[in-house]
Amino acid sequence: MEAYKQEFIEFMVDSQVLKFGEFTLKSGRKSPFFMNAGMYITGTQLRRLGEYYAKAIHDNFGDDFDVLFGPAYKGIPLSVATTMAYSQLYGREIRYCSNRKEVKDHGDVGILLGSSLKDGDRVVIIEDVTTSGKSIEETFPVIRAQGNVEIRGLMVSLNRMEKGLGGKVSALEEIREKYGFETRAIVTMREVIEYLYNRPCKGQVYIDDKLKAAIDEYYEAYGA
Repeated sequence: MEAYKQEFIEFMVDSQVLKFGEFTLKSGRKSPFFMNAGMYITGTQLRRLGEYYAKAIHDNFGDDFDVLFGPAYKGIPLSVATTMAYSQLYGREIRYCSNRKEVKDHGDVGILLGSSLKDGDRVVIIEDVTTSGKSIEETFPVIRAQGNVEIRGLMVSLNRMEKGLGGKVSALEEIREKYGFETRAIVTMREVIEYLYNRPCKGQVYIDDKLKAAIDEYYEAYGA
């Protein structure tokens, strides 16, 4: 496993973004782990988060793209932080773009924030985590409406590796099949489990035998 992935796993736990225990998800599923990207709240956390995204995007998509698109609302700070990190790490001036929930009809008019999109632009979409694909369903037509734009792929922070709405493959795989672009994550839950299982992280073991058994049971029911 790449060093930045190991660091990112520790970063999620240390930031209390990734927690372990008993949680009821919006879907009604009882999950032994929970991710809340809203816990990235400080300047240092956002700077580091942007760096991890930039490294993962560079590893998976290279430099052959022009714009990072972050769906409103959580995708807005992600796209800003990551474009800044990309410039610093790789010397590439990537533009950021996000959508508004409502079209603005005065001043900076339109449905987009940041850069406009034009014919020939190559876009990578950036999100925190995808469980249903709803935000992509909302933003895909917005991006397509701007012109002849190529979507290179989607990058999320964590692939939960659960069945999506279709009940057969993961949400990320459902997006790939439906829209035809690649979907990637900084880390997968398989990598998280592999790295944290019975391994102290800053003096604490987060995934012991008991929790590992609960995770295995969860994936027997909902794993993709």
